[in-house]
Amino acid sequence: MLKSLEAIEAYRRSPYAEEALSAAPPWLKLLASAEETVVNLERIASIRELTQSNPVLDYVERSLRLLDALPVSYWIKELVEEALAWCETAKGGSHRDRLGWQAQGINFRVHNIGSAQLFARQEAAAGAANERTQLVHALVETHGLVGQELRGEVPPEDHDPLERALERSLASAEERERLLTALNYCIIAAVSPALWTEVEADVAAIIRRIAAGNAEETLLPIRERLRRLRTQSIRRGEDFEGELATLDAELNLLAALTPLESKTFWYVEAALKDFSLAQFLKIFAIVASDDTLPEVKHISFENVMNAMYYDYKGSKKINVYKKRIIEKYLGELDWERIRTGTAVLGNPHLRHRLVCKAQLPDTLFFDFEFSPAAERLIDFCVEAEKSSLYEKAVLLLFDLFELRRDAYDRFHNEETYLADMNSTADYKKVILDFVVGEKVLDIGPGGGVLLDLLEEKLPRVKAVGIDISANVIEALTRKKHAEARNWEVLQGDALALKDYVEPGSVDTVIFSSILHELYSYIPFNGSRFNRDTVAAALRSAFDVLAAGGRIIIRDGIMTEPDEKRVIRFLQPDGPAWLARYSRDFAGRKIVYAQLSQNEVSLPVNDAMEFLYTYTWGEEAYVHEVQEQFGYFTPGEYERFIRDTLGEKAEIVVMRHYLQEGYTQALADKVALFDEQGHPVPLPDSTCFIVIARRA
Repeated sequence: MLKSLEAIEAYRRSPYAEEALSAAPPWLKLLASAEETVVNLERIASIRELTQSNPVLDYVERSLRLLDALPVSYWIKELVEEALAWCETAKGGSHRDRLGWQAQGINFRVHNIGSAQLFARQEAAAGAANERTQLVHALVETHGLVGQELRGEVPPEDHDPLERALERSLASAEERERLLTALNYCIIAAVSPALWTEVEADVAAIIRRIAAGNAEETLLPIRERLRRLRTQSIRRGEDFEGELATLDAELNLLAALTPLESKTFWYVEAALKDFSLAQFLKIFAIVASDDTLPEVKHISFENVMNAMYYDYKGSKKINVYKKRIIEKYLGELDWERIRTGTAVLGNPHLRHRLVCKAQLPDTLFFDFEFSPAAERLIDFCVEAEKSSLYEKAVLLLFDLFELRRDAYDRFHNEETYLADMNSTADYKKVILDFVVGEKVLDIGPGGGVLLDLLEEKLPRVKAVGIDISANVIEALTRKKHAEARNWEVLQGDALALKDYVEPGSVDTVIFSSILHELYSYIPFNGSRFNRDTVAAALRSAFDVLAAGGRIIIRDGIMTEPDEKRVIRFLQPDGPAWLARYSRDFAGRKIVYAQLSQNEVSLPVNDAMEFLYTYTWGEEAYVHEVQEQFGYFTPGEYERFIRDTLGEKAEIVVMRHYLQEGYTQALADKVALFDEQGHPVPLPDSTCFIVIARRA
């Protein structure tokens, strides 16, 4: 077993940590005494778990165990062991240690540089400086750079110190390759064995180049580095080449970003991968225009990374509140002002910062700074996520940053929301039987399931999805590119469709489970839950229809007459659910009579409105309690359509039914009775309406 592993095992076995460290090698003392968690959050599943472990020491131990099992020569194993033991030491140390390092100019924020500096200091103190230690120093200083070059984070010339050290110490290119292959295998496979398998061939090509001393001859243009930095986004469907080409043609953007070509980037993907390409490029353009750029080598996004995640139910989750606010902030930054270095907005609660610290003059730190009030409000939103305070907290955030309130349903659990939308394919297939013509608008396309169905089942149709949410449009654009879909997406307002499409040019407009969201979320004439919102949406659709065109509606429905129903709760928490719901639901006043400990009486439509939310459970409560699914009875809907759209509107289909699944989902939660105590089925939940425009 490697001596380094023996030292780690002795430390881990000892019940007296301080005593064990007193005899430990210097590198282990630094790693074991870490008081800050310095780790790339990209591959971390839970932030909370980091507080209960030492992830840096764990990683070093994994890399050393991989080395211990490698069938390589003794001299390679010895060099690689020492390099691996020291390569993460700048992430260790106590707070006091790190303050001392900062005063001494040790760049622990760029960990390979800082670790090499700590190694050199240790060797100098021991009087052990020689050719061998110079090679180990170079291996530590360039630790991880092969993988970072593959990711676009470093330029090829950053390997120069290693090339020079290898030339002085090892005669043949073959020896250099064997050494670097062993080292990089341990570095990368310790992150993930699957990752090593994925990149092994590319790593080998870079190693051959370094071993041959050709790094200076290799250029990596900024376009290629940007492409590599967006690898994860491209895999999710981002049209990197197309979007970049458009922006470059408009702004000569690549020329403006060329000053970044020689810089090293830290924590880019972990910090910025969830932002769109345009937003990502704006951040890089801000950095490229900074006055201090010529004097720095490293650009760090570590602070952004650390601020962008939190734990939700034990798992790492993007802080969607900060993300939405930053997206709006970046959207309002003018490209020309960015290029001239004057891109500053007047929002007192958010700004971007570029900071060079006196002790670390070669590193530029990019960050988004929220005001103390905004930070506390965002923290409050996180804490309130599963309480009745959540809506109030989010609305305060909307007001503070002037966000659109009708984007509320995209603001929380967006990934789950889009997945739920995609799970409704079977219910949406019936819509296809009533589609006419060649141009179809899908209003509020969610995860794109109906767009897919239109393309697959009706290939003659040109399908266009329209959504107000930039994030939904971004997700659908990625999906379209990744799956080579032919449908289109467009960011637009459902209440003003003629601003986006030519009046009379559309054959079918589809509102699939979206009108109730417009009704519930969009304040129309100053109030939500307003039937005028539905009227505006229908008129907007009717305005763009060609003669003979259709509006298809699939949405919630109310029952008539509004008789009383008795709910018998079969779960002990049921009555508390109803009490909570009646307080939180803003659509209308929910009033019920308590008949017994587990039975209540209330109007059938109030009963069903409550059961819509009760069906989905605690996880969805915060979202569902904000929506009123049923807002018309069948008769009311028919009269409303005629009054709103006039004589040219013909109702072709008008039916309503109980959607499959509700009965089964509620079977172990409630039993439903009429006022005489007879068991009755659940009321109808869903309507299906087709409206044709007469010539």
